[in-house]
Amino acid sequence: MSANATPTGQQQTATYDSAFLKACRREPVPHTPVWFMRQAGRSLPEYRKVREGVPMLESCMRPELVTEITLQPVRRHGVDAAIYFSDIVVPLKAIGLDLDIKPGVGPVVEQPVRTRADLARLRDLTPEDVSYVTEAIGLLIRELGGTPLIGFAGAPFTLASYLVEGGPSRTYENAKAMMYGDPALWADLLDRLADITAAFLKVQIEAGASAVQLFDSWAGALSPADYRRSVMPASSKVFRAVADYGVPRIHFGVGTGELLPLMGEAGADVVGVDWRVPLDEAQRRVGPGKALQGNLDPTVLFTGRETVEARAGEVLDAAAGLEGHVFNLGHGVPPNTDPDALTRLVEYVHTRTAR
Repeated sequence: MSANATPTGQQQTATYDSAFLKACRREPVPHTPVWFMRQAGRSLPEYRKVREGVPMLESCMRPELVTEITLQPVRRHGVDAAIYFSDIVVPLKAIGLDLDIKPGVGPVVEQPVRTRADLARLRDLTPEDVSYVTEAIGLLIRELGGTPLIGFAGAPFTLASYLVEGGPSRTYENAKAMMYGDPALWADLLDRLADITAAFLKVQIEAGASAVQLFDSWAGALSPADYRRSVMPASSKVFRAVADYGVPRIHFGVGTGELLPLMGEAGADVVGVDWRVPLDEAQRRVGPGKALQGNLDPTVLFTGRETVEARAGEVLDAAAGLEGHVFNLGHGVPPNTDPDALTRLVEYVHTRTAR
């Protein structure tokens, strides 16, 4: 957090001394805090029940439904933080882009962004565009009490990739072609998306979120040189925009082992690590002054309890020397996960690390 940042009233009261926020601030904790990316979602039967017949984007715009879905894993698993239920394309939908989340496919953009003229469609995001977010977080804060709420947004590179490709991609050929072939247009696109992303995070923080996570899901497709030159300026702009709120800023991407030093340098207080790099090695790469989050391989959850606990123990052992550690998976909870495996994992981490 920036040196002149002061916690808001919310952080000073109910959630400020929570294990999660203490770990993010690299302070002593009563136990290693645990939360899971995609903890609110398809692995929970209660989630599938309340989402039945409701399209994904619509479910993100119903405050009472968002509240219920966000609270479900807190009730069931006893995790140390909730993460706001939404999707990374919500702010893009909110400013009027024609996109949808298609089951089994993911976000699909009707008219991809390919030219400078297309930038005009990316107008500024206002709090009024996402009033349902403010309402939902207000409801959540009243329910969560001392449990922190994590706000989140997609990072400019990942959002740009969806917009330029028109949907999910394995090669990112159109996005990378723009990045390499028209660097000025690419830079302007990411800068515009940085402003939209920062505005979306500000809405969440001002409504009561205790921390924020920037998901750069596709950043692992980049070399360190390309990340530094073509992506990091926009991510840094987002982190700077919310620095003075005093809430911890988490940065996560998949396959980003080679980018870990740069992801910390971009402005995060906590660097998320996937399962490919042990946390002690990740700490060496990131350097001092940052907490780390991670990093059990999600597929371990499909094994027996003894194996899950043994592998989780290895993660905790690797984290023993860290300045701050938030236990998480190395990516999101797989849809077919047995929810009881997550509940037992939370209990194991809490018991194993109790001080």
